Amino acid sequence: MKQVTLIRGDGIGPEITEAVVKIIKAAGVEIDWDIQTAGADVIETEGVPLPERVINSVKNTGVALKSPVTTPIGKGFRSVNVQLRKDLDLYANLRPCYNLPNVKTRFDNVDIVVVRENTEDLYAGIERQVDKDTAESIKIITRKASLRIAEFAFDYAVKNNRKEVCIVTKANICKLSDGLFLECARDVAAKYPSINFREILVDNCCMQLVQNPNQFDVLLLPNLYGDIVSDLCAGLIGGLGIAQGANIGKNYAVFEPVHGSAPDIAGQDKANPTAMLMSAIEMLNYIGEKEAGEKIKKALFKTLEADIKTADLKGTATCSEFTNTIIDFLVD
Repeated sequence: MKQVTLIRGDGIGPEITEAVVKIIKAAGVEIDWDIQTAGADVIETEGVPLPERVINSVKNTGVALKSPVTTPIGKGFRSVNVQLRKDLDLYANLRPCYNLPNVKTRFDNVDIVVVRENTEDLYAGIERQVDKDTAESIKIITRKASLRIAEFAFDYAVKNNRKEVCIVTKANICKLSDGLFLECARDVAAKYPSINFREILVDNCCMQLVQNPNQFDVLLLPNLYGDIVSDLCAGLIGGLGIAQGANIGKNYAVFEPVHGSAPDIAGQDKANPTAMLMSAIEMLNYIGEKEAGEKIKKALFKTLEADIKTADLKGTATCSEFTNTIIDFLVD
């Protein structure tokens, strides 16, 4: 039996976690869950939103399924997500974005994979107050990090029958930092002649995405642009409520939905567990349970096709009703 760290989070986190665990069990997958809590709710008892026990658990199991956690604003605490990525060296953020059945969007047949460098850029958080009127942030781009994320993107493209990797930068302005990222991507692209490679500036990329997203396949971006563009891509397929995510490193992987903890609807049975479930499907694939993952995905799609949807998708189903319908389709 595979052991997996389960980070329940806060806000709607516990609700969607319970829903997904029920679905995975109904699919016949036996997992030994190492249940951990993190986020704003544990600060009062443990002093920090991400206790060391959570990091140690992931290091022990090698893989985690994580629900949303709240990082208090203005309290001096580092983002839980950023800290997890740094402490576990989860250098690749993977965000597949594709249309789901019966979820109305502006575009059909969107199928984009965002590969985002996850450890440096402005997200390194190197800042200083120059004086009372001036603050300064330092953008870090290294050859090592740029090469390995480019290799990840091209390896992913080959293994998943993708045709193209498009590198997204602002190298015309950030000539040294983005220029280095682009140089590394070009070097890696030369080793993958079967994968088409092109370059685009991030502002033009955003415009093209909202005009003709079907032209894109795999997008490769530095950290900050990746954060922004991946949310834009989520908007193309119906919003953050269905957007899955994975943070992958050499030794560890953490799978999580992209959306926040939504404390305003916590405990009301209104949450949409789809993004958490889609992330769990990727986790099942990662641990060798592809057949179960495909079975769950088919049940999810049947549920959506039956017009059983939560309020964020303009439906009337509660989280519980949505979950139970998926389970019903699983056992049909």
